Amino acid sequence: MASEFDKTVPRIAVGAFYAQEDCDITLSVTSAKETGHDFIILPITHSNYKRFLFDQVNDNVINKDKKYMEEWRKGSPFLKDDLIIKNNEHVDYLVGKFSDWINLDSSIHRIRTNSEIALNQQLSWVAHLGLTAVLAPTPTNSFVNYARSLNTILGNLTYTHVWMRIPLISEDMSEIEMWERWNKFRTFCEHHSKLSIALELPVDLPDEAYLERWFAEPIKAVILPTKIFLTNVKGYPVLSKKHQAFVKKLMKYKPNFVIFDDMTSKHQSGGFAAYQEYIRHLNRTMPELDQIEQFGSGYQDYLQSPLQPLMDNLESSTYEVFEKDPVKYSLYEKAVYYALLDRIAPESNEITVIIVVGAGRGPLVTRSLQAAEKAKRNVRIYAVEKNPNAFVTLQNMKSEVWNDKVTIVFDDMRKWKSPEKADILVSELLGSFGDNELSPECLDGAQKFLKSDGISIPSSYSTFISPLSSSKLHNEVSAYKDLAHFETPYVVMLQSVAKLAKPQEIWKFEHPNRSIVTDNEGNPINNYHNTRYSRATFNIKNSAILHGIAGYFETVLYKNVIMSILPDTHSEGMFSWFPIFFPLKTPIYLPSDSTIDVHFWRSSNSQKVWYEWCIDTSFGSSVIQNVGGRSSWIGL
Repeated sequence: MASEFDKTVPRIAVGAFYAQEDCDITLSVTSAKETGHDFIILPITHSNYKRFLFDQVNDNVINKDKKYMEEWRKGSPFLKDDLIIKNNEHVDYLVGKFSDWINLDSSIHRIRTNSEIALNQQLSWVAHLGLTAVLAPTPTNSFVNYARSLNTILGNLTYTHVWMRIPLISEDMSEIEMWERWNKFRTFCEHHSKLSIALELPVDLPDEAYLERWFAEPIKAVILPTKIFLTNVKGYPVLSKKHQAFVKKLMKYKPNFVIFDDMTSKHQSGGFAAYQEYIRHLNRTMPELDQIEQFGSGYQDYLQSPLQPLMDNLESSTYEVFEKDPVKYSLYEKAVYYALLDRIAPESNEITVIIVVGAGRGPLVTRSLQAAEKAKRNVRIYAVEKNPNAFVTLQNMKSEVWNDKVTIVFDDMRKWKSPEKADILVSELLGSFGDNELSPECLDGAQKFLKSDGISIPSSYSTFISPLSSSKLHNEVSAYKDLAHFETPYVVMLQSVAKLAKPQEIWKFEHPNRSIVTDNEGNPINNYHNTRYSRATFNIKNSAILHGIAGYFETVLYKNVIMSILPDTHSEGMFSWFPIFFPLKTPIYLPSDSTIDVHFWRSSNSQKVWYEWCIDTSFGSSVIQNVGGRSSWIGL
């Protein structure tokens, strides 16, 4: 079964969940396996256990019962008949379920106290058995005591995760109100990584704009009640087009899917098994992963430190990964081709000097030669590289492929003294934020050997930012438990996020920059011309939690040859860059129809370049992060 998903789409797990209070665990597990389910959700306790809820609420409790109840409150173990899940015989196949009668926010002290004891006892039992998850009841109108009680024991869990049952829409609450309730609850629980969502879908889904926010939440399970299914002409259960689209989007996040037999409708053709078979059908018929998704498989929401190729020598495997990009170098070749056509008239024997700086293992050199051949222009190429290990590959390329068409140079582009001026200066120094791999500083030092009318490829690049929500990314950064990681930008293939507004441009660099003040050797006297400050204002339509800022770039290689990682203009099929993520130390709650200002700085001294950022709103602001580059910086 698994082979049909290889290299295409992720296979999802589908579980069974029955609306019944008491059951036989062996029969239930056997039935779920026979109907093709990967796991089953079962109550931890028998209905007999409910007797503890009403301890001493009325006057009919006899003294003997009072003593028994007090022993239980003191910490007596379960009685065997209190439990449905009695041992770890089926532990790998089970998700536990707390008793629905637990009422931690009751106005009656005794009920509230007993409910807390029952919650602790049940969670302790499933943790003892090693169950991977337990389903918790939906928070009611008043849930602060529920949150307090659960938060008290979350920190003691080793393997077990708590799936909180959250209806996307309840009978008395809208989708917005349900999200607000969940958000308050997880805030009370300190955004604990062991607390996640079992999102229950309703018969009628809200608009797509309201659904978007849930992709930023820690959804570990999706509950599909049988009542939301329609019946096709053959009598089999199917979902509406809108439900199908939402479920397929959720599948990319690999949650567990749960078929909930809510007992409100009869099973249609195929019996109960037909529901999970239909969900697997949706999974199989998802579009195959495109090149970017295949390349990024395993990297979704994975935090990576940005490269520092100026300060560090990149490894061969790093070069090799980026050289496989089917789009990036094609665009560079096109840019060089058009530059050559504009530079030299047809039939001219004049030689165009091309200098490739930061040549790496030579892909831009090869593409420049191909562009010259297509344009029917004569070229002389210099390949400049400071990495001694990459330079070995350049030597091999020269002797085996390029021969005398290329002169290779081992030097830092900022210090090299070129024997002649370049007509075209070609570089691939861009990072996910455009300038974060110090392209401006490198090209400032290299432009001294560019002719006064020479062409730089790229000619400009712009940086964009947008606010985003992602509890997953916030938890990943929080796990380091220090300030430095919250003041470090990360390259991330964004998946478990909600983008709260469209990206806005905050600054731009253009090359060559003829306004730079230089010394006698043509080097910039200082780097103040490359510092930047910008404020971007965003309007947030729906309430959300702001966890950080996403960064992107768009570059003009030459005239109309554009290369972009912006979501709306992304160069199709290009995978050399993921977006960059700037985390917020403290998440900020954003109400509906709110406005935020995002402040960004690009700062510099003689040794390094760094970014600082902060958020300002009328209802709360963040600190300025990474002041003075104390936590993260790029070395000059």
